[in-house]
Amino acid sequence: MFTIAKRITRRAALAGILGAGLATAACQPTSLAGSGPAIGPQIDPRQPVQVALLVPGGTGNADLDWLGRSLANSARMAAADAKGARIDLRVYTTSPTEASAVSAAEKAAAEGAKIILGPLFAESANAVGNAMKDNNLNVLSFSNNPEIAGGNVYILGSTFQNVADRLVSYGIKQGLRRFLMVYENDAAGQIGAGAIQTAIAQNGATLSGKQQHALSQESIDAIIPAVTQAAKSGNIDAIFMTANQQAVLPYLTGQLASAGVTSRDAQFMGLTRWDTPAARLQLPGVQGGWFALPDTAVQAQFTQRYRSAYGEAPHDLGSLGYDGVAAIAALVAAGNRNAVNTVGLTRSSGFAGVNGVFRLRPNGTNERGLAIATINNGRVVVIDPAPRGFGGGFGF
Repeated sequence: MFTIAKRITRRAALAGILGAGLATAACQPTSLAGSGPAIGPQIDPRQPVQVALLVPGGTGNADLDWLGRSLANSARMAAADAKGARIDLRVYTTSPTEASAVSAAEKAAAEGAKIILGPLFAESANAVGNAMKDNNLNVLSFSNNPEIAGGNVYILGSTFQNVADRLVSYGIKQGLRRFLMVYENDAAGQIGAGAIQTAIAQNGATLSGKQQHALSQESIDAIIPAVTQAAKSGNIDAIFMTANQQAVLPYLTGQLASAGVTSRDAQFMGLTRWDTPAARLQLPGVQGGWFALPDTAVQAQFTQRYRSAYGEAPHDLGSLGYDGVAAIAALVAAGNRNAVNTVGLTRSSGFAGVNGVFRLRPNGTNERGLAIATINNGRVVVIDPAPRGFGGGFGF
């Protein structure tokens, strides 16, 4: 009989970066204030704008190198797609260490970079942000960890807060107001739990209870009776699970199903993608559950183009490279001298990326337009499409 803890330990080196929607452990944010003079230089939008891209490469880990390759290729696609803007994209490969990322960023700054795109790891992004303060350069990192956001550091990855806000607000519109939260006791589980609680409070719903479990079958088994009792009592409308470790979702939902609890009793919803890996779609416990995902139509078009250009599928997170360059290019094409500083980067109308619409907040976090999907007889069904803009009625 397997233990969840053992299965997760083998993934520990990459889980914080490569797991869809999984935040890395918190680290210290840069000390720059979110207000005051703009951070970042002004540029001449009629001239090429030098953008430094920091990606992992030559690491010896096939998945991490694939991700780095996808980020670089996606960024090149965005630079080629830019109309009315000339992006001088320069790629710097790094190892998964803070020192390597800082060294690459310092080299890029010395060579004339106007903005840093990357790196991937939260701790490295934080270190690069601190190193770039004296150069007055902004850092658009690929992390989804809000703990490093602020000052001259922005995160492009979809955050737990994005997902929690989207699911809770949609649930309320469907009449769900009482939420039971089930979460892991690891760092990512704690961050996810915080996002869920914030979303519930900000949307005027009620946190009716919470159950915490360790990363083991025994710990999950121990909370099943309490979750079952709550679902059958009629006192809750939804069960919101962090389920951020790959082995947790199948086991947790499977045990609930065995206890007679499904989304028919209390709506299941989760912070992570429930459609990957594809084998999950056949699990009885996930049928009818809700999760969030990017604009599927836009992403499918991008994936097809990428396959045609590079002969392989992009990594799930690789499209963030496209989004980062596309945001800068959109500002440059509009003739915006603030294309790489905080004034331009935080424009309220946001940007159109291959993951859907998004915008950067002054505090360094982001908002992304996400779709709501469910699993019906082993198939993913979008039940509320991703919004296409930040106009009336849109927001989190």
